[in-house]
Amino acid sequence: MGFNSLQDVFAEQLNDLRSAEQQLVQALPRMAGAASSEQLREAFEEHLAQTRGHLERIEDLLATSGVARTDEVCVGMRGLIEEGSKVVSASGDPVAKDAALIAAAQRVEHYEIAAYGTAATLANQLDLDEAPGVLGQTLDEEEAADKVLTKIATGGMFHAGVNQQAAR
Repeated sequence: MGFNSLQDVFAEQLNDLRSAEQQLVQALPRMAGAASSEQLREAFEEHLAQTRGHLERIEDLLATSGVARTDEVCVGMRGLIEEGSKVVSASGDPVAKDAALIAAAQRVEHYEIAAYGTAATLANQLDLDEAPGVLGQTLDEEEAADKVLTKIATGGMFHAGVNQQAAR
């Protein structure tokens, strides 16, 4: 692929996001299965449902914005998932493993936050009608998922979180 216009960059970003979301749909059930904390497992399962919705949005944006689908593989997400897979298969204290799962998941969320923020900015620059709002909605959901993971890790205001339990 060549980059001859901002539209080319946007197309590459959308296809990369499509690949990233497809990979996550496959990875999140394994993450959920590896969690010992019910709260963490539920957060992964809820995010899996959201991720399926994110993938549908990307598919819709590809169709409505006239961007051709490619076989783009998101290498960054592949690497993050490989790192997370090591945590999934690791042995040890279940609470410490949950803390490691959260760390791996937050890396993924931060990657997605960067990717959706970039795509939304490009869509704004290209004056695309619906794309900035759709991408912004997904960006908001990714940021919310990151906050949920932080709350599980730290326990919020009055509860001990996974990190504190693992430190004991």
